[in-house]
Amino acid sequence: MNRVFELQRALLRVIDKYAAEIPDERRDQPADWERVHMASAGRMGSILAEKRGEDPEIAACACSVHDFGRILTGKQPGHAEAGYEPVREFLRGLGLFTEDEIEEIALAVRHHSEKAEVGTPLQEIVKDADILDFYQYGYEFQRQEQKDRLTKLIRKEES
Repeated sequence: MNRVFELQRALLRVIDKYAAEIPDERRDQPADWERVHMASAGRMGSILAEKRGEDPEIAACACSVHDFGRILTGKQPGHAEAGYEPVREFLRGLGLFTEDEIEEIALAVRHHSEKAEVGTPLQEIVKDADILDFYQYGYEFQRQEQKDRLTKLIRKEES
């Protein structure tokens, strides 16, 4: 099995655990959305990484865990920062990643909500996969920086 499968399988268990502790009516996003978004953002990240010459496996893993903070807290505000330390512990516990990979993925988690900022190639993949996944499911964007990123991304990817 590859690392993406192993990570997503373990992440489903985390989602189930926290969904039992924080029911959907107290969450900003239902647990089913976290499951779907984890898998589809991961796949989008892999595709974007292949197109951009980055590591598709690391990108898929980073995209899969990017909302770790919201999974744990149930809340959208501050979820990117809230996910940084817990995702590092989660990744270490899997025993699948080097310390450098763990830090790179955790930083992508921490910075993925900064849609107007330009980060590392992995951080940009996570931001773009997040936007594209929300877009494909018809979610409305609340912030202008999200709308701007989608417009730029679609225009750029079409060329």
